[in-house]
Amino acid sequence: MTEKKFYQMSLEERLSLIAAKSGLTKNEISTVVNHPLSFDKIDKMVENAIGSFSLPLGIATNFVINGKEYLVPMAIEEPSVIAAASHAAKLARSKGGFKASAKNSIMRGQIQVTNLLDIKKATQAISKSKESLLKVANSVSKNVKAVDLKSRVVDNDIDGTKMLLAEIYVDCKDSMGANTINTMCELLGPKIQQKTGGKVILKILSNYATERIAISKATFKKEELGGADIVDRILSAFALAFSDTHRAVTHNKGIMNGIDAVCIATGQDFRAIEAAAHAYASRDGKYRSLTSFSKSSNGDLVGKIEIPLSVGIVGGISTVHPMAKMGLKILGVKSASELACVIASAGLAQNLAAVRALSTEGIQKGHMKLHAKNIAVAAGATGKIVDLVSEAMYKQSKISLDSARRILHDLGTVKDDSSKNTKNTP
Repeated sequence: MTEKKFYQMSLEERLSLIAAKSGLTKNEISTVVNHPLSFDKIDKMVENAIGSFSLPLGIATNFVINGKEYLVPMAIEEPSVIAAASHAAKLARSKGGFKASAKNSIMRGQIQVTNLLDIKKATQAISKSKESLLKVANSVSKNVKAVDLKSRVVDNDIDGTKMLLAEIYVDCKDSMGANTINTMCELLGPKIQQKTGGKVILKILSNYATERIAISKATFKKEELGGADIVDRILSAFALAFSDTHRAVTHNKGIMNGIDAVCIATGQDFRAIEAAAHAYASRDGKYRSLTSFSKSSNGDLVGKIEIPLSVGIVGGISTVHPMAKMGLKILGVKSASELACVIASAGLAQNLAAVRALSTEGIQKGHMKLHAKNIAVAAGATGKIVDLVSEAMYKQSKISLDSARRILHDLGTVKDDSSKNTKNTP
């Protein structure tokens, strides 16, 4: 008897497998299927709280990254993302999986100085006080350390004047680092104002983590992709994403489908990561693809992603939210760098799957088959009836709320209420 694949397992079987691989406790497993947060906790996390908003949590399988197998948690509401990432990871697996690196954990904080009579003199004052200012910054944390302080002049594109930025470089180690860096900047602000004679305005980190780059690469066999013609079609699709901004935005959105889903499941600041990613895509002055594809000497497809990733496994929401804590435990990562390698690889996998589908049969074939289930549920289907309705719609190539209601009526499971609000279908 062949072993069941993950998507073929029941919920109990999936949870049992995850628990065996990651060491989840019974209480943690219970967290998956029950509401993880009490209102008391929610009320302390955000202002004006009224409840929580849940996202589906799934597991992307088949991932091998730097020789290690991972079950990758993904929190996302969009159909086909988890299946696509799992399939792409399986294709990469036959050539050794993903080779990823994320060597540095450096972030920078920025202290803006304006109203300077002599910017050169102010720059020299900061440089002369560098060691003492770093000592002040390093009084904030025992683990997260400021390692450098530099100044640079920024042109004010609004009024043509100039301003000075004092930038502190911080080794965040296994934390994302935002709170510590912001505290350092606010501590240094008054001292830098005093030394420069200017006026300090902003004192905050930069989320553009250009010193915290993650890279992941993978090779995909041409035979498993569908042949040499498919490889060429994927390369043509990549060329468009690299050359045209309108295509690049959608191309990168697909990458972020994978990246954001893992970030949310592990308690990362996906908004900061999104902002940095899109800025990095524009680093040469034009918005381009975050991934690149090429052909190996034997005709296989080689994919690569390079992206700034400010992530952490200590501090922040990952230490507060039980689902985020569990997501990290399922992954079993031991450092922020390892987490960055996983997230980057998930982005590359998702992108390969999407581009392959787009350049062959089109994205809708697989996506709409899964989306049909959402439509069936919206029409009132429950249990096994959901599959019957979604399959019927897919075969008829009519995936809409009207179609779902009609099929339900034909099955005799619900009353025909198609006259009620049937025009505004999803």
